[in-house]
Amino acid sequence: MNILEVRELEKRFSSQLAVDKISFELGQGSIFGLLGPNGAGKTTLIRMITGIFYPDEGSILFEGRPFQPEKDILQIGYMPEERGLYKKMKIGEQAVYLAQLKGLGKQEATSKVKYWFDKFDMLSWWGKKVEDLSKGMGQKLQFVTTVLHEPKLIILDEPFSGLDPVNANLIKDEIYALARKGATIIFSTHRMEQVEEICDHIILVNKGQKILDGTVGEVKRQFKENLFRVGVEGAAGEDEPAAFEVVNRNEGDWVVKIKEGYRSNDVLEYFIRKGQLVYSFTEILPSLNEIFIQLVEGTPRARQFQTV
Repeated sequence: MNILEVRELEKRFSSQLAVDKISFELGQGSIFGLLGPNGAGKTTLIRMITGIFYPDEGSILFEGRPFQPEKDILQIGYMPEERGLYKKMKIGEQAVYLAQLKGLGKQEATSKVKYWFDKFDMLSWWGKKVEDLSKGMGQKLQFVTTVLHEPKLIILDEPFSGLDPVNANLIKDEIYALARKGATIIFSTHRMEQVEEICDHIILVNKGQKILDGTVGEVKRQFKENLFRVGVEGAAGEDEPAAFEVVNRNEGDWVVKIKEGYRSNDVLEYFIRKGQLVYSFTEILPSLNEIFIQLVEGTPRARQFQTV
Protein backbone atom coordinates (compact mmCIF):
# COMPACT_ATOMS: atom_id res chain seq x y z
CA MET A 1 0.00 0.00 0.00
CA ASN A 2 1.20 3.51 -0.77
CA ILE A 3 1.33 5.71 2.31
CA LEU A 4 1.92 8.86 0.23
CA GLU A 5 1.24 9.88 -3.37
CA VAL A 6 2.36 13.24 -4.75
CA ARG A 7 0.74 14.17 -8.06
CA GLU A 8 1.90 17.02 -10.32
CA LEU A 9 2.75 19.21 -7.33
CA GLU A 10 3.51 22.85 -8.09
CA LYS A 11 4.44 25.81 -5.90
CA ARG A 12 5.32 29.40 -6.85
CA PHE A 13 6.79 32.23 -4.82
CA SER A 14 6.19 35.48 -6.70
CA SER A 15 7.67 34.83 -10.16
CA GLN A 16 9.81 31.87 -9.03
CA LEU A 17 8.59 28.33 -9.69
CA ALA A 18 10.01 26.48 -6.66
CA VAL A 19 8.38 23.09 -7.38
CA ASP A 20 7.44 22.23 -10.96
CA LYS A 21 4.93 19.38 -11.43
CA ILE A 22 6.70 16.80 -9.26
CA SER A 23 5.09 13.38 -8.83
CA PHE A 24 6.13 10.28 -6.88
CA GLU A 25 4.70 7.65 -4.54
CA LEU A 26 5.97 5.94 -1.39
CA GLY A 27 5.17 2.42 -0.29
CA GLN A 28 4.70 1.48 3.35
CA GLY A 29 7.95 0.58 5.12
CA SER A 30 10.23 2.08 2.45
CA ILE A 31 13.19 4.40 3.03
CA PHE A 32 13.07 7.09 0.40
CA GLY A 33 15.94 9.44 -0.47
CA LEU A 34 15.00 12.99 -1.50
CA LEU A 35 18.11 14.51 -3.07
CA GLY A 36 19.08 17.75 -4.72
CA PRO A 37 21.49 20.69 -4.50
CA ASN A 38 20.77 23.76 -2.39
CA GLY A 39 17.78 25.66 -3.76
CA ALA A 40 16.49 22.65 -5.74
CA GLY A 41 13.03 22.72 -4.12
CA LYS A 42 13.45 19.94 -1.53
CA THR A 43 12.44 22.03 1.48
CA THR A 44 9.41 23.49 -0.30
CA LEU A 45 8.34 19.99 -1.28
CA ILE A 46 8.70 18.75 2.31
CA ARG A 47 6.72 21.71 3.62
CA MET A 48 3.84 20.89 1.30
CA ILE A 49 3.90 17.23 2.38
CA THR A 50 3.74 18.34 6.03
CA GLY A 51 0.97 20.88 5.45
CA ILE A 52 3.11 23.95 6.21
CA PHE A 53 2.61 25.18 2.62
CA TYR A 54 -0.36 24.52 0.38
CA PRO A 55 0.42 23.61 -3.24
CA ASP A 56 -0.70 25.96 -5.99
CA GLU A 57 -1.41 23.00 -8.27
CA GLY A 58 -1.51 19.24 -7.95
CA SER A 59 -2.58 16.98 -5.10
CA ILE A 60 -1.27 14.92 -2.19
CA LEU A 61 -2.84 11.62 -1.15
CA PHE A 62 -2.21 10.18 2.31
CA GLU A 63 -3.12 6.50 2.68
CA GLY A 64 -5.05 6.69 -0.59
CA ARG A 65 -7.24 9.73 0.23
CA PRO A 66 -6.77 13.49 -0.09
CA PHE A 67 -4.26 14.81 2.44
CA GLN A 68 -5.93 16.61 5.38
CA PRO A 69 -3.15 18.51 7.22
CA GLU A 70 -5.15 19.23 10.39
CA LYS A 71 -5.87 15.50 10.82
CA ASP A 72 -3.00 13.68 9.12
CA ILE A 73 -0.21 15.74 10.71
CA LEU A 74 -0.60 13.56 13.81
CA GLN A 75 0.61 10.63 11.68
CA ILE A 76 3.70 12.51 10.45
CA GLY A 77 7.01 13.08 12.20
CA TYR A 78 9.18 15.87 10.79
CA MET A 79 12.77 16.50 11.83
CA PRO A 80 13.93 19.73 10.11
CA GLU A 81 17.57 20.49 9.44
CA GLU A 82 17.41 23.58 11.63
CA ARG A 83 16.91 22.95 15.34
CA GLY A 84 13.21 23.38 16.18
CA LEU A 85 13.47 23.33 19.97
CA TYR A 86 12.79 25.81 22.78
CA LYS A 87 16.22 26.86 24.07
CA LYS A 88 15.24 27.76 27.64
CA MET A 89 13.01 24.73 28.27
CA LYS A 90 14.26 21.60 30.03
CA ILE A 91 14.59 18.78 27.55
CA GLY A 92 12.53 16.19 29.47
CA GLU A 93 9.61 18.59 29.86
CA GLN A 94 9.97 19.70 26.25
CA ALA A 95 9.91 16.15 24.87
CA VAL A 96 6.76 15.37 26.89
CA TYR A 97 5.12 18.62 25.74
CA LEU A 98 5.88 17.93 22.05
CA ALA A 99 4.53 14.38 22.39
CA GLN A 100 1.30 15.79 23.81
CA LEU A 101 1.01 18.11 20.80
CA LYS A 102 1.09 14.92 18.69
CA GLY A 103 -1.98 13.57 20.49
CA LEU A 104 -0.51 11.57 23.38
CA GLY A 105 -1.82 11.90 26.94
CA LYS A 106 0.67 13.14 29.53
CA GLN A 107 1.18 9.74 31.17
CA GLU A 108 1.74 7.95 27.85
CA ALA A 109 3.95 10.78 26.61
CA THR A 110 6.12 10.64 29.74
CA SER A 111 6.43 6.86 29.48
CA LYS A 112 7.47 6.99 25.82
CA VAL A 113 9.97 9.81 26.40
CA LYS A 114 11.59 7.85 29.24
CA TYR A 115 11.74 4.75 27.02
CA TRP A 116 13.55 6.64 24.23
CA PHE A 117 15.77 8.60 26.61
CA ASP A 118 16.86 5.34 28.23
CA LYS A 119 17.45 3.76 24.81
CA PHE A 120 19.64 6.68 23.72
CA ASP A 121 21.38 7.06 27.10
CA MET A 122 19.73 10.46 27.66
CA LEU A 123 17.97 10.06 31.03
CA SER A 124 20.66 12.05 32.83
CA TRP A 125 19.87 15.00 30.53
CA TRP A 126 16.24 15.30 31.69
CA GLY A 127 16.72 18.53 33.63
CA LYS A 128 19.16 20.18 31.19
CA LYS A 129 18.11 23.08 28.98
CA VAL A 130 18.30 22.84 25.22
CA GLU A 131 20.75 25.74 25.06
CA ASP A 132 23.22 23.64 27.08
CA LEU A 133 23.25 20.79 24.53
CA SER A 134 25.88 20.23 21.86
CA LYS A 135 24.68 20.00 18.27
CA GLY A 136 24.95 16.20 18.37
CA MET A 137 22.96 15.96 21.61
CA GLY A 138 20.37 18.29 20.10
CA GLN A 139 20.10 16.02 17.05
CA LYS A 140 19.41 13.00 19.24
CA LEU A 141 16.71 14.93 21.10
CA GLN A 142 15.11 16.09 17.84
CA PHE A 143 15.10 12.53 16.50
CA VAL A 144 13.37 11.26 19.65
CA THR A 145 10.70 13.97 19.53
CA THR A 146 10.14 13.18 15.83
CA VAL A 147 9.47 9.45 16.23
CA LEU A 148 8.16 8.82 19.76
CA HIS A 149 4.47 9.18 18.78
CA GLU A 150 5.02 6.35 16.25
CA PRO A 151 4.11 8.24 13.07
CA LYS A 152 3.35 6.40 9.84
CA LEU A 153 5.43 8.88 7.80
CA ILE A 154 8.78 10.15 9.12
CA ILE A 155 10.66 12.97 7.36
CA LEU A 156 14.32 13.37 8.33
CA ASP A 157 16.26 16.35 6.96
CA GLU A 158 20.04 15.85 7.49
CA PRO A 159 19.47 13.64 10.58
CA PHE A 160 23.18 12.83 11.08
CA SER A 161 24.40 16.43 11.18
CA GLY A 162 26.71 16.95 14.16
CA LEU A 163 26.67 13.30 15.25
CA ASP A 164 29.80 11.29 15.97
CA PRO A 165 30.08 7.85 14.27
CA VAL A 166 28.73 5.95 17.30
CA ASN A 167 25.57 8.07 17.58
CA ALA A 168 25.15 8.20 13.80
CA ASN A 169 25.06 4.38 13.80
CA LEU A 170 22.57 4.45 16.67
CA ILE A 171 20.20 6.67 14.67
CA LYS A 172 20.77 4.61 11.51
CA ASP A 173 19.85 1.38 13.31
CA GLU A 174 16.65 3.00 14.57
CA ILE A 175 15.76 4.15 11.04
CA TYR A 176 16.03 0.52 9.87
CA ALA A 177 13.99 -0.68 12.85
CA LEU A 178 11.22 1.88 12.25
CA ALA A 179 11.00 0.86 8.57
CA ARG A 180 10.77 -2.82 9.54
CA LYS A 181 7.84 -1.94 11.79
CA GLY A 182 6.05 -0.34 8.84
CA ALA A 183 6.97 3.34 9.05
CA THR A 184 7.76 5.08 5.76
CA ILE A 185 10.80 7.35 5.89
CA ILE A 186 11.78 10.29 3.69
CA PHE A 187 15.49 10.88 4.10
CA SER A 188 16.88 14.17 2.79
CA THR A 189 20.64 14.71 2.80
CA HIS A 190 23.66 15.89 0.83
CA ARG A 191 25.68 12.85 1.95
CA MET A 192 25.47 10.45 -0.98
CA GLU A 193 27.29 7.62 0.81
CA GLN A 194 24.53 7.62 3.45
CA VAL A 195 21.88 7.44 0.74
CA GLU A 196 23.59 4.43 -0.89
CA GLU A 197 23.71 2.65 2.45
CA ILE A 198 20.25 3.46 3.79
CA CYS A 199 17.73 4.19 1.03
CA ASP A 200 15.64 1.78 -1.06
CA HIS A 201 14.44 4.36 -3.56
CA ILE A 202 15.60 7.85 -4.52
CA ILE A 203 14.48 10.87 -6.49
CA LEU A 204 16.69 13.77 -7.47
CA VAL A 205 15.23 17.25 -7.90
CA ASN A 206 16.99 20.20 -9.48
CA LYS A 207 15.63 23.68 -10.20
CA GLY A 208 12.22 22.56 -8.97
CA GLN A 209 11.94 19.55 -11.30
CA LYS A 210 12.30 15.82 -10.75
CA ILE A 211 15.17 14.65 -12.93
CA LEU A 212 15.71 11.11 -11.65
CA ASP A 213 13.50 8.48 -10.01
CA GLY A 214 14.32 4.84 -9.20
CA THR A 215 15.81 2.34 -6.78
CA VAL A 216 19.47 2.80 -5.88
CA GLY A 217 20.37 -0.32 -7.86
CA GLU A 218 18.39 0.76 -10.94
CA VAL A 219 19.95 4.23 -10.93
CA LYS A 220 23.50 2.90 -10.66
CA ARG A 221 22.88 0.39 -13.46
CA GLN A 222 21.46 3.17 -15.66
CA PHE A 223 24.70 5.10 -15.40
CA LYS A 224 27.17 2.23 -15.65
CA GLU A 225 29.83 2.56 -18.34
CA ASN A 226 30.79 -1.10 -18.94
CA LEU A 227 33.82 -0.78 -16.68
CA PHE A 228 35.23 -3.89 -15.01
CA ARG A 229 38.10 -4.62 -12.64
CA VAL A 230 39.98 -7.80 -13.51
CA GLY A 231 42.46 -9.47 -11.19
CA VAL A 232 44.87 -11.80 -13.03
CA GLU A 233 48.07 -13.76 -12.48
CA GLY A 234 50.60 -14.47 -15.22
CA ALA A 235 52.36 -12.55 -17.96
CA ALA A 236 50.30 -9.87 -19.69
CA GLY A 237 49.58 -9.99 -23.38
CA GLU A 238 51.15 -7.34 -25.59
CA ASP A 239 48.59 -7.31 -28.41
CA GLU A 240 45.69 -4.85 -28.55
CA PRO A 241 42.56 -6.64 -27.26
CA ALA A 242 39.55 -6.42 -29.58
CA ALA A 243 36.94 -6.75 -26.84
CA PHE A 244 37.97 -3.96 -24.49
CA GLU A 245 40.03 -0.84 -23.85
CA VAL A 246 42.53 -0.77 -21.00
CA VAL A 247 41.60 2.15 -18.73
CA ASN A 248 44.19 1.45 -16.08
CA ARG A 249 46.66 -1.33 -15.38
CA ASN A 250 48.79 -1.96 -12.31
CA GLU A 251 50.55 -5.34 -12.58
CA GLY A 252 47.79 -7.91 -12.07
CA ASP A 253 45.04 -5.35 -11.45
CA TRP A 254 43.33 -4.22 -14.68
CA VAL A 255 40.48 -1.75 -15.19
CA VAL A 256 38.92 -2.32 -18.62
CA LYS A 257 36.02 -0.92 -20.61
CA ILE A 258 34.15 -3.40 -22.77
CA LYS A 259 33.60 -2.17 -26.32
CA GLU A 260 30.26 -2.01 -28.08
CA GLY A 261 29.14 -5.42 -29.32
CA TYR A 262 31.28 -7.42 -26.88
CA ARG A 263 30.45 -9.17 -23.63
CA SER A 264 32.19 -9.96 -20.37
CA ASN A 265 32.88 -13.50 -21.61
CA ASP A 266 34.99 -12.01 -24.39
CA VAL A 267 37.17 -10.27 -21.81
CA LEU A 268 37.65 -13.44 -19.82
CA GLU A 269 38.44 -15.38 -22.99
CA TYR A 270 41.24 -12.92 -23.83
CA PHE A 271 43.05 -13.47 -20.53
CA ILE A 272 42.52 -17.23 -20.52
CA ARG A 273 43.83 -17.49 -24.08
CA LYS A 274 46.99 -15.70 -22.89
CA GLY A 275 47.46 -18.34 -20.21
CA GLN A 276 46.59 -16.00 -17.33
CA LEU A 277 44.66 -17.03 -14.24
CA VAL A 278 41.62 -14.79 -13.62
CA TYR A 279 40.98 -14.70 -9.87
CA SER A 280 38.53 -11.78 -9.75
CA PHE A 281 36.15 -10.06 -12.15
CA THR A 282 33.97 -7.21 -10.83
CA GLU A 283 31.78 -4.64 -12.54
CA ILE A 284 32.55 -1.06 -11.49
CA LEU A 285 29.33 0.88 -10.90
CA PRO A 286 29.34 4.66 -10.43
CA SER A 287 28.71 6.07 -6.98
CA LEU A 288 25.58 8.11 -6.34
CA ASN A 289 27.84 11.08 -5.75
CA GLU A 290 29.25 10.76 -9.30
CA ILE A 291 25.73 10.39 -10.73
CA PHE A 292 24.49 13.37 -8.70
CA ILE A 293 27.26 15.60 -10.05
CA GLN A 294 26.65 14.47 -13.64
CA LEU A 295 22.93 15.21 -13.42
CA VAL A 296 23.21 18.55 -11.66
CA GLU A 297 25.91 19.72 -14.06
CA GLY A 298 23.83 18.47 -17.01
CA THR A 299 26.46 16.41 -18.82
CA PRO A 300 25.37 15.01 -22.23
CA ARG A 301 25.42 11.44 -20.89
CA ALA A 302 23.30 12.42 -17.88
CA ARG A 303 20.65 14.15 -19.99
CA GLN A 304 19.73 10.95 -21.79
CA PHE A 305 18.68 9.38 -18.46
CA GLN A 306 16.74 12.30 -17.02
CA THR A 307 13.13 11.80 -16.05
CA VAL A 308 10.85 13.83 -18.28
